[in-house]
Amino acid sequence: MNEPSIWSPPRLSMRWWPVFRRNLLMWRKLAVPSLLANIGEPLMWLVAFGYGLGSLVGKVPTHGQEVPYLLFLASGSICMSAMNAASFEALYSAFSRMHVQKTWDGILNAPVQLDDVVLAEMLWAGFKALFSVAAILGVMLALGISHSPKLALVLPVLLLAGITFASMALVFNAKAKGYDFFTYYFTVVLSPMMFLSGVFFPREQLPAFAQAITGWLPLSAAVDLVRPLFLDQWPEHAARHLAVLAAYAVVSFWVALAFTRQRFRR
Repeated sequence: MNEPSIWSPPRLSMRWWPVFRRNLLMWRKLAVPSLLANIGEPLMWLVAFGYGLGSLVGKVPTHGQEVPYLLFLASGSICMSAMNAASFEALYSAFSRMHVQKTWDGILNAPVQLDDVVLAEMLWAGFKALFSVAAILGVMLALGISHSPKLALVLPVLLLAGITFASMALVFNAKAKGYDFFTYYFTVVLSPMMFLSGVFFPREQLPAFAQAITGWLPLSAAVDLVRPLFLDQWPEHAARHLAVLAAYAVVSFWVALAFTRQRFRR
């Protein structure tokens, strides 16, 4: 009998939950140092650029008003943090479990399908990103950067963003032969997105053709959803931005699943 195509629809069940829970229990042992590592760099960006460069820049125009650069940067950098946290977990940590530690092989000896393992890794990376940005948001609130009641919606948006970037990272995880491979992903995909998605400066400063292209990037969609919430505004075209994130998540998960199936058939 021929094996089903690697591109066949995902066969999912609730058996992803024990895999997710296993990752959670293991992570709890290192939760504090992991949290410090995840929030340390974003806060360094915020202090160095928000307070340092912000004192020189002053205010920047965005969403019909001029806002302090610190507020502008904070609303973008928290989205960047979700991207980095989810990507790191779905690349280095997932690769360790899949290839180095052979954890996935052990799990697959139980009545759990590979599809459920990949789904669990995607959701777990999204949850870790959410945990990190929640801590960063708490620091921002303590610093008085924003007190908008609409900030309550930031976490659900960034959970979706984390799941999106986790799905994208799992595509490269499935093709990786070693940790060095991930350097290409950060250099070619994440770094350009970080600088072109409105995190550090308004995308309106880019040429018109660049604005049209970068407007469809997942990080741009996340920033366009989150920044108005920091400004106590409702995002414009929210449905479109949510659809962009969801489309990247669904398509990337399907591709990642297909490549992972292909890898485990060798």
